[in-house]
Amino acid sequence: MKFNDYEYVRPEVDSVRAKFSSLIEKFNNSDSADEQYNIINELNEISKNVDTMFNLASIRHSINTADEFYDKENEYMDEVSPIFKGLTVEYYKALINSRFKEELKKRIPPQYFTMAELEIKSFSDDVIAELQEENRLQSEYDKLVSSAKINYDGKVLNLSQMQPYMQSADRNIRKESYEKYSGFFKDNLDKFDEIYDKLVKVRNKIAVKLGYKNFVELGYIRLHRSEYNSKDVEGYRNQVLKYIVPLTVNLRERQAKRLGIENLKYYDKDLIFTTGNATPKGNTQWMLDNAQKMYSELSKETGEFFNYMVESDLFDLETKPNKQSGGYCTFIQNYKSPFIFANSNGTSDDVDTLTHEAGHAFQVYESRNIEFPELIFPTLEACEIHSMSMEFITWPWMKLFFKEDELKYKFSHLSKSMLFIPYGVTVDEFQHKVYENPELTPAERRALWRETEKKYLPWIDYEDNQFYEEGGYWFRQGHIFDDPFYYIDYTLAQVCAFQYWIKFTFEDKKKAWADYHHLCQIGGSKPFLELLKEGNLNSPFEDSTIESVIEPINNWLDSVDDSLL
Repeated sequence: MKFNDYEYVRPEVDSVRAKFSSLIEKFNNSDSADEQYNIINELNEISKNVDTMFNLASIRHSINTADEFYDKENEYMDEVSPIFKGLTVEYYKALINSRFKEELKKRIPPQYFTMAELEIKSFSDDVIAELQEENRLQSEYDKLVSSAKINYDGKVLNLSQMQPYMQSADRNIRKESYEKYSGFFKDNLDKFDEIYDKLVKVRNKIAVKLGYKNFVELGYIRLHRSEYNSKDVEGYRNQVLKYIVPLTVNLRERQAKRLGIENLKYYDKDLIFTTGNATPKGNTQWMLDNAQKMYSELSKETGEFFNYMVESDLFDLETKPNKQSGGYCTFIQNYKSPFIFANSNGTSDDVDTLTHEAGHAFQVYESRNIEFPELIFPTLEACEIHSMSMEFITWPWMKLFFKEDELKYKFSHLSKSMLFIPYGVTVDEFQHKVYENPELTPAERRALWRETEKKYLPWIDYEDNQFYEEGGYWFRQGHIFDDPFYYIDYTLAQVCAFQYWIKFTFEDKKKAWADYHHLCQIGGSKPFLELLKEGNLNSPFEDSTIESVIEPINNWLDSVDDSLL
């Protein structure tokens, strides 16, 4: 069955509510753990169907935000998803209070109960109106970003289509295209400020209504962070400041020398080599064909997975007008199918995105038969280990995509992965301070962003771009608007991915693959720190972990004479 044949039927609230309420009543009146377990399976089937329909509508809306039908369905989802969450929370309350709870725990992973308890803490019927408003504002941001139409080079381009110009070997083109890109956000400054200001205030209101001091604690609960808190994350950010920021400053100095530029400017950061960046040597279909070959050679499991994805058309990779920006992987429960969404633009990001999202897709494909739908994906910081590690696991096949530029790609990919971490913690620290101080004005927030940038990204020089100099760069980062506190997860996972890169590059590849594959198979059946143990990984929160990955990365980068690339 092809993705286009997957049927969408709007899940009606009243029908689902009646079924849920009836089953919860039966659950509460059950005479045995067996009976309750069977009811849990019935509830799961209803949840899987609702999730499937929401996902289909979301995917098709993101592919074309101007599609009137799916735009209406997206509005409907924004309205009713908090109601559906309320029904699920009622079930979780029944589960946690079950008189057969100890017997059920013998058949259900402990993580399921942890997740249920956190969901209960994150919701009340009293905040449904605020959750609906939060959803509406997030959709407003996504539509605003996807509406970008930039006149450049005799064309009308969206934000993704501007990326190749921003990596041009011609410095004037880089600067001009960056100014055009940032100009879209500058022209809509009041709209972006207004959306975010309302999001901060409505999230704070939700948190206070639920009994929290501010949104920070609630944000962690929403992400099911059961083993660590904001203090642990602050300690991790301090490690990044101590060990990684000095390294990235050196990498930027090395880049400036390589480019023959005395003072690296913000519009120079995306050009890695004067000869031009490594780019895939074919179009999107050619890239997919090569990926199919790559995954068939990587392992039997990845070959089966990727063939299924191709045969079922579970990709939408080409950028086009009115398409939502960015990339993602999701899972369509009723069909046990991952789906990959991206915006190809002819840069190396196309390969990065494909291997990254394929990492997510492979994980969820391998854990698709886990009985409890909430545990098929792990928590987000663990999710990103599969994706970011897959970017490195596929290194031996990069010649397929980049041909003579294989080494150029690997050097830029590894160095960019390291350079990313300080940016990721910039986003995180910014969000903590914003939600700890929800009454900041939009101008104060922008000033806070610039101040935080200077701490972790001291090399940035915005020259005469006043909009960025005054703190407007973060408008482009959708996670800040749509997924508060998620972004640090990429950096935590990056530290774990570096560990897999070391294992695959310098140690036992067979054992490394067995560890990675096992991590994919167990999905979200355990919390983050326990999953690290399952994957034979050291926690990024441990003082020695970051320091331990830096030396082999430095040595590898130093072994490359980048002046010749």
